[in-house]
Amino acid sequence: MTSRVGPRAAATNGNDSKHRERVAPHYQMSASLKSEVRKLNLVHLLIWLLVAAQVTVSHFNLVSHDTVSMPYQWEYPYLLSLLPLICSSLSLPKNNISYLVISMISAGLFTVAPLIYGGMEMFPVAQQLYRHGKAYRFIFGFSAVTVMYLIMVIAVQVHAWQLYYMKKLLDSWFNATEEKKKK
Repeated sequence: MTSRVGPRAAATNGNDSKHRERVAPHYQMSASLKSEVRKLNLVHLLIWLLVAAQVTVSHFNLVSHDTVSMPYQWEYPYLLSLLPLICSSLSLPKNNISYLVISMISAGLFTVAPLIYGGMEMFPVAQQLYRHGKAYRFIFGFSAVTVMYLIMVIAVQVHAWQLYYMKKLLDSWFNATEEKKKK
């Protein structure tokens, strides 16, 4: 019971709540890293949609091959990069470590490996274009190799940042799990 005239119990005036209002650092880091991973997942999805659109349009002959050329071989395995994107998205809401690990491993297989192969596959065509000025494949009037190299440069950066942030997020989640086990 409280009394208006009697003495007030110590530490009940609300000034002692500062320590209770702080969020643990690993939760703050987890929240900020999740935000970055979500943003990169969105960019990854946009890149995937561009590649999927080119493959779909060229295979179903929706436009002539003069407008949108046939896809390079590396674009087909890159379409599987939707799997790490889905696993990454599924891991974020409940801090699911296993989905995040699957996402990181499959990102190496389905995103990074096709991009490396694509860089090697398109190099002779790019070399011919820049030495002799001759292009044989076009995407809306632009050299296909130039457009695809531009997409690849952006994709490499996005996937590198994704892997970096997912690794940091995984470390953050492991630290939180270890602290819980110690208590």
